[in-house]
Amino acid sequence: MAETRKASRFVVPVAVAGVAAATIGLVPALAASGDPDLPEITAQQLIEKIAASDTQTLSGTFRISTDLGLPSLGGLASGLGGLGGGSGSSSADPTEKLTELVSGTHTLRVAADGPERQRLTLLDGSDEYSLIHNGDEVWGYDSRSKEAFHEKGAASGTPEKEQKLPGTPKELADEVLKAAGDTTSITVGGTAKVAGRDAYQLVIKPKQSGSTVESVKIAVDAANGTPLKFTLSSVQGGKPVVDAGFTKVDFGRPAASEFTFEAPKGTKVTEGAAEKAAEESGGALPKGFEEGFPGLGKGFGDFGDSGEGVNVIGEGWTAIAKLDTGAPAPRTDEAPKELQGFLDSFGDKVTGKFGSGTVFETKLVNALLTDDGKVYVGAVTKDALVDAANAGK
Repeated sequence: MAETRKASRFVVPVAVAGVAAATIGLVPALAASGDPDLPEITAQQLIEKIAASDTQTLSGTFRISTDLGLPSLGGLASGLGGLGGGSGSSSADPTEKLTELVSGTHTLRVAADGPERQRLTLLDGSDEYSLIHNGDEVWGYDSRSKEAFHEKGAASGTPEKEQKLPGTPKELADEVLKAAGDTTSITVGGTAKVAGRDAYQLVIKPKQSGSTVESVKIAVDAANGTPLKFTLSSVQGGKPVVDAGFTKVDFGRPAASEFTFEAPKGTKVTEGAAEKAAEESGGALPKGFEEGFPGLGKGFGDFGDSGEGVNVIGEGWTAIAKLDTGAPAPRTDEAPKELQGFLDSFGDKVTGKFGSGTVFETKLVNALLTDDGKVYVGAVTKDALVDAANAGK
């Protein structure tokens, strides 16, 4: 069982190593001036190196920056009267606290000792938020509010229910590589130095036109195959959509004390209900999300067969999900002025054979909402969405 957990938690599925040779550039890595001078390696060999990685222990610091190209949210929450807040949940609940990672730049400390023990600490000036997984317990602690969130039975010890550290280069790389198919070009783009470690650069690009993704770059530790840095860039240019990488890393076993937690005196503790939630859901992911990143590889999972009115148009990086709501689109001019301004700032009116609608754009995922209630969404350009709507599929 220990070997099964190890493979599930830390190793890319072996199938990744079997990506068709036609999709992989077999040109070996060449070091640029100032980069580490490492033995030549092909993309196929580098993917196999990642798949063979058996890293189970590490500690270090990494930075994650996200830039979806969204307008400022300043004043939106307060203008809507606290919409999305005031639910009575703890400020230490990880489902709410870790949403901060979807924008801006953050520094995190991480530690891992196999599939049963991980710790992530989000640093914000002198304040910290810590998420600790130790066996069947999960603690979240917010030093600013002095609140804690506790779940007992949060992990069963089976591979399907193991806790994962969100947003680490390893997890991000796994999702992209699992979805790679014949619509993908994979090459080695030289070498780099990351967190003081020698690394190879794996470069993943869509072969298809119309995707919002320009490239995914994964810096892979030359010694042990562990991804050290993950960069997702948009065809719009500018800052990467996601840039997550270690600034310090140590592959030794962290001290056991890293994974113990006792709520400080005076802390307000909120108890979770993991066991009840797991029973209700059967421990399964929501329908359609079993296959990883929407828009990559198989993309939307079983959405097309779900009977929920969602169809998938195309495949690979340019897959588009179509949903017919059966109702006219809501008028934004009837929304609160703060929300209306926010929507208008990143929504473009479009027309075509399909009629008229609004495209809501980010640097990665775009959505077309037609006036007659149809929704087209994917990691594709505005033109690709309009073309799909015009095709009337």
